[in-house]
This record gives sequence, C-alpha cells and structure tokens, in this order.
Amino acid sequence: MEPAGMSGKQLVRKAVLFEGPQRVPRALPEPWGTDFFGVGIGQDPNWQPAVEGEDEFGCIWQKVSIADKTMGQVKVHPLEDYDKLKDFPFPDYDLPQRYAHIPDTLSENTEDKFVLTSIPFSLIHRLDYLRGNVNAMMDPYINPQQLTELLGKLTDIALTALTHLSDFGINGIISCDDWGLQDRPIIAPETFRRFFKPFYKEVFHQAHEYGMLTFLHSCGHISELLEDFIDAELDVIQMDQQENMGVEKLAHQFGGRLCFWCPVDIQNTMVKGSLQDVRNYAKKLIEELGGYHGGFIAKWYPSPEAVGHTQEKITAMAEAFVEYGEYS
Repeated sequence: MEPAGMSGKQLVRKAVLFEGPQRVPRALPEPWGTDFFGVGIGQDPNWQPAVEGEDEFGCIWQKVSIADKTMGQVKVHPLEDYDKLKDFPFPDYDLPQRYAHIPDTLSENTEDKFVLTSIPFSLIHRLDYLRGNVNAMMDPYINPQQLTELLGKLTDIALTALTHLSDFGINGIISCDDWGLQDRPIIAPETFRRFFKPFYKEVFHQAHEYGMLTFLHSCGHISELLEDFIDAELDVIQMDQQENMGVEKLAHQFGGRLCFWCPVDIQNTMVKGSLQDVRNYAKKLIEELGGYHGGFIAKWYPSPEAVGHTQEKITAMAEAFVEYGEYS
C-alpha cells in the first residue's frame, strides 16, 4: 500500500500504469471530488463564426430545440466535395495565443492533480462533421486517397498542438471518437486498421515521447477495436457504456493492459437499475477492471439531465466508488 496523502497525479498515473495506487482515482462531482485538473487549448483569437453555430472547421451545428440538452448535430458539412480539400482553411493550431493562458491556469493546480488536456484529434467524428455521414462511411471504399490525405491533415493539427503542450508539463491528453454502434463498431475492424489506426499510433506515440499518457473517449460496442488501440499506444479508454460488451469480458480480454475510465453504464443500470443495482455495478467495475494493481478510474456522466440520471442514483454510484475504491 502506498503512503497516505498521495496526490491526484500520483493516483492516476499509478492506476494507468498498473503500479498499485492507494485507492481508485476518481472524477466525481462534489462533494466526492476529482483527481483531475483540466486545462484547455484556446480558440483562435482572430476567428469569428460567420453564422450562428459554426465551429472553427466551418461545420455548422444545430439543436432540435432550445430545450435540447445534447450538443446538437452538424447540419452543414463544408467538405462534402473533396475538390475543396486542396485549399480548405483548416484552423491554425500553431498560434501561440491558443496556449498563452496555460501557465496561469496551471498555477491554480495547487493540489497537484493530474493535468489532462483535450486535444483537437477526432478522426471519425471530424470526418463525419466535415464530409457528412454517408460520405464518411463511403470514403474508405471510393475515396481512399483523399481520405488518407484528410486524416493526415487532421493528425498534423493534433501533432502541432502536442508540440506546444509539451512546454507545460501536461500529464495526459484526451480526445473523443465514438467508434461503436450498440452491438458492433461502426466500421469493419480491417478498415479501421488500414485507414485510422496508423494516425492514432502516430499521435499517441508522440504524446508518450513528450511524457504524456494517452486517453480516448469512445462509446458504443468497441471491444473489437481495443486490441488495435492498445497496439497504437492508448493508455486509457474512457467509455460510458460497458454492459453491451460485458464487464467481465472486457476485464478478461484487456485487463492489466488498458486502463478503463468509466461511470456505471449510462444507458442501462444508471437508468433502469435500482439504487442497489447501481452500487453493485460500481463495485463490479472496481473488482473486475481495477483488479490489476490499478486499471480503473471512477467517473460520473457530467450531463445527467441529457441521459435521465437522477441525483439519487448519482449519489449511490459516487458513494459506492468511494467505499469500494480503497485498495488494501
């Protein structure tokens, strides 16, 4: 057992590297607290959206209504025609202004928590946003050369951001790509390996060269891709669903080689289960996924109203993570 008083940074690193943390690290709401400290990359100060809902890539987002609690959907895809790729105005992540605030922000990390930064590295999502879903799904088969060129440009953006972040002692980087449907990946694993995996490996390897751990958020049924992500040097998979793949199966196949950062399954037990079901599931996550001298980080879903989570179940989950998360 590690000495008392370990910092959040130590707890997370030991869990991720299977080095025996004193307890399960966590990212929970108050009063249970978090072992993470977030710092973001800033917006281009010279960029202004041309229309409401536009992002820096020129994708235009819309919500169904004012009451919509989700992030909405992209309704305008600026790169539907690959003829525009040559002169497409990708956002510039080499601007020092994007990173100028980071030292002051980091000075607020007085408790030495694990510093995690979100980077602009979304391959399947950004492809979908830029090209539209139908085009994105067809590209590996009818536009393989252009697809590879586009993914390379998106990867270059991430590598540029990593280079700047390496100046600040960032502990880990995270990006988001939901690769799963409910019962299988959204593309064939062979297609993923051919077109997408090499770019993940390039970015994750470079992050490791800079001393950063690698995190990826990906929901859906993605177990068929996890071996490839491990090979691509992913350290932590942040998944909000596990029941569709089976917690025991995930632990058997990947436990001790990939760290899992999870809440209680947000679509099933957190919605349909009793308070005791929630507690039991939280305990199972720790025992199954975190039973490798680490390997598990506890989390909550920070937009509970969007997925129908009650405060009572959030409390039951958080209390169980804290109660059962002490390693002896």
